[in-house]
Amino acid sequence: MPLSALALVLAAALLHALWNIVAKRAGGDSRFALVVSVQLSLIWAPLGLWAVWGVAPLWGWREWAALAASALVHVLYFTTLLRGYRLADLTVVYPVARGTGPLLSAGGAVLLLGERLTPAGLAGVALVVGGVFLVAGGPGLWARAHDAAQRARVRAGIGYGALTGATIAAYTLIDGYAVTVLAISPILVDWLGNLLRVPMLMTGALRDPRAMREVWRSQWRHALVVAVFGPVAYVLVLYAMRLAPVSHVAPARELSMLFAALLGGQLLGERERGWRLAGAALIAAGVVALTA
Repeated sequence: MPLSALALVLAAALLHALWNIVAKRAGGDSRFALVVSVQLSLIWAPLGLWAVWGVAPLWGWREWAALAASALVHVLYFTTLLRGYRLADLTVVYPVARGTGPLLSAGGAVLLLGERLTPAGLAGVALVVGGVFLVAGGPGLWARAHDAAQRARVRAGIGYGALTGATIAAYTLIDGYAVTVLAISPILVDWLGNLLRVPMLMTGALRDPRAMREVWRSQWRHALVVAVFGPVAYVLVLYAMRLAPVSHVAPARELSMLFAALLGGQLLGERERGWRLAGAALIAAGVVALTA
């Protein structure tokens, strides 16, 4: 992987960890996701309109189908992730999601996009996934679930983390196809995809207008952080995909675990710091292998 692509991924990883910590603190649901999408649409409208001007009329059904598919999968991603955060610890949901995602997306890139993983790349993927497991708690993950309520919380974290990882893999492949094969600007993949998410989220969120107003009143500041930093993080990743193979970029995104391990446990009061640091070291080694 070129160092320029790695620099983009490193910056994206820090921003991604930060907005996930904020989303966890918000404790929101699909209504929170709608607030984020509305704010994102407005904040980034000048840049989005500038990027789309004169381009969209030239697109065919493949471009619009890719954007619609991306929007749908992102809705599933946000709702699954937020539900997991309500039911379990960030330091279980987040690492399991980030570990499942690159494993599936790297495999999908090889099968669907014709990319190849070198032996070093395969070793890098294995190290990243192993590191994510340690960040989640390692061998003590189940041992610390000593009562029924805690066991249920751990199961929920693993289950929703794995489901979130599957959606990460899906949108990574869809958006990677959009920016590499269809040559759609990463800015448009994110901004137009978000515009398409708004009506998808609105159907369910507006069934209870009073609850929607309360979510807007109480969570708009948290949503603003996600709306500002989330797109920047993801657009940086999409640009990295133009510089390096998707099968390398997707696992390298797990550098966010370095920041989540050090920041998430400290800010959210979650334990197992020793396992997190060991996992972070494995993740760093995996990223080095991916750059070979």
